[in-house]
Amino acid sequence: MGCLHQRLGRTRVLPFVRRFKPSEIEAATRGFSTALETGGPRGTAYRARFADGLVATVRRAGGGDPDQEGQEGAFYRELQLLGRLNHRHVVRLRGFSEGHNRFLVFDQMENRSLKECLHDPLRTPLNWRTRLQVAIDVAAALEYLYYFCDPPVFHVTVNSSNVLMDADFVAKLSNVSVVGHDSSEGSHAEERIQQRRTELVFQYGVLLLELVTGQSPGGGDGELVRWVQEPGFAGSMQRMVDADLGGTYDAGELRDLVIVARLCTRPGSGTAVVSIPQVLRYLQGKVGDKNR
Repeated sequence: MGCLHQRLGRTRVLPFVRRFKPSEIEAATRGFSTALETGGPRGTAYRARFADGLVATVRRAGGGDPDQEGQEGAFYRELQLLGRLNHRHVVRLRGFSEGHNRFLVFDQMENRSLKECLHDPLRTPLNWRTRLQVAIDVAAALEYLYYFCDPPVFHVTVNSSNVLMDADFVAKLSNVSVVGHDSSEGSHAEERIQQRRTELVFQYGVLLLELVTGQSPGGGDGELVRWVQEPGFAGSMQRMVDADLGGTYDAGELRDLVIVARLCTRPGSGTAVVSIPQVLRYLQGKVGDKNR
């Protein structure tokens, strides 16, 4: 009974996150027959339509044996933290289910992933304005997760698969996970936070290059990064722009975006040359007023 009271106490603090029955999850996903994506670090995602009309994405909660007490505690901790995220450019947690098979229910993103928008030949190519806005949207989400959440207990890998697009092509970060934080570790914890911030700056720079060129970075992110770090990169920018844009873009904005990507991916001594807040303010000042 004590465990039950503890469990209910943990979930009661989330007034805007619904508790679904496992049977509701199964019915909404038609017996888990409508997979949106398979594999990956967060497992398979399913499209779900609930009886009240809610259309959502369902993912199985983290690994481990759900019957172990430690795993149960980790699940409810993740649930509480994810349920408190509130940002326009982070995919929102809508609900969860308990029991042996635990699931998390997120907002459905009608236009799927940025990767599909950029690389699926059957999709209408993203225009230049939308690509610029995606760059700003993602930077805003990263600033929120890594600078406004105290302590910064969230982590996300920045790539085009983890950037989802809603019905209006507003970009939102998905697959946000919870990492441990122990304040007693002092400087070591701060070092890890700084390391994560440095890694995400590099990943963000690679994402900018993908938005500009329409090329998939592939494994290792090497070719695009090598190009933008070359001394004569500015002279080849026009040739590197995604042909799907049909030449419809602003040359000044292109230069601004590529320069930011160059700074983000510049080799260093473990510390990023620029920070995400600096990048966000720069892009908002340069191109934000012209978008949408």
